[in-house]
Amino acid sequence: MQRFVSALACAGTGLAFVLPAPAQTIQIDKTNKTIAISTTDEATATADIAAVTVGFEVFRPDYHSAYADGGKISHAVMDALHKSGVDDKSIESTGQSLQRNTEFDDKDTKEMRAAKQFVFSQSWEVSVPPQSAAEVIRVAVAAGANKSGAIDWRLSDRKALQAKAAANALVKARAVASRMADGLHVKLGDLVYASNQAPVVPLFPPRPGLTVDTSESTIGVQPNLLPALEIRPQTIREEATVYAVFAIE
Repeated sequence: MQRFVSALACAGTGLAFVLPAPAQTIQIDKTNKTIAISTTDEATATADIAAVTVGFEVFRPDYHSAYADGGKISHAVMDALHKSGVDDKSIESTGQSLQRNTEFDDKDTKEMRAAKQFVFSQSWEVSVPPQSAAEVIRVAVAAGANKSGAIDWRLSDRKALQAKAAANALVKARAVASRMADGLHVKLGDLVYASNQAPVVPLFPPRPGLTVDTSESTIGVQPNLLPALEIRPQTIREEATVYAVFAIE
């Protein structure tokens, strides 16, 4: 309201009023009166992609046995995913490492530490429809993927959701401008300018996944012997801030 009153004051004296809109200058004078509104709104949709983290780590007393056993689990996990219907283009490697273990539990005995001198780890991101996420986790864990289960929920057409959020914000801007016009006893005219501020996508830390106790290997366990997890897709939200300028009559 204060911005609008100031604009009218400028218009009444014939002075030019420049709005802070990128790459464009809106002039307000006696023949061009406007209302400027900045509003924020959102749009939501259910995620249609589940990016599942599948991985494992194995501890062994020496470098060679850690690599050898890690390789066996690696191939077993890939084979299990392929047999469950996941194709190669849906699987991306996210990390692999073979190094000396430097983290031990204070309760570990000397013999236990000796058996865990080296650690081999590997992980992948498996992108599937939400309804397939539970099956991916089940078959991967049965194949030895004892560090699996984190899911990054995504939307295949994120730009469409962003556009919907911007459209919602523009509708809200017109409603606010209309109420302001009514309060000032003027008639709201056409939209003369609008800009959409690009949303800032926050970076979130990875969500924790399912971790299986490495002291009890699941290698060779039939997937149908493991219970299916109840997994539901998350709701994806997009927010947009719109700066809109409306003419008044």
